[in-house]
Amino acid sequence: RCAAAGVWGGLVQAGGSLRLSCVFSGRTFSNYHMGWFRQAPGKEREFVARITWSGGSTSYAEFVGGRFTISRGSAKNTVHLQMNSLKPEDTAVYYCAADQAYSDFLSSYPHTMDYWGKGTQVTVSS
Repeated sequence: RCAAAGVWGGLVQAGGSLRLSCVFSGRTFSNYHMGWFRQAPGKEREFVARITWSGGSTSYAEFVGGRFTISRGSAKNTVHLQMNSLKPEDTAVYYCAADQAYSDFLSSYPHTMDYWGKGTQVTVSS
């Protein structure tokens, strides 16, 4: 499962930065691809960023536009999402997620994830 830890989301002004962290526990971290998804009020959960089990490959949603960076820290079983140049439209609940790494393919579909974190609110004011 993904357990939330570290610096949570929160309220930030447009143009600011936040770093989300998530601890993956209960399973072998290196057997799973990790990722971040988000869900805004009234909208479906959507893909934000993914990273392979090895950290060697990443994938980002088009709206990220180079502003976010996903990374994993194998020593602490953590996955991070560094978010810069935040916009009001980035306001959402952000979830970490994991799926077992049967191959190096990174799915961007929420229904294919095996485990989810509880989610953390990120609010970007204009």
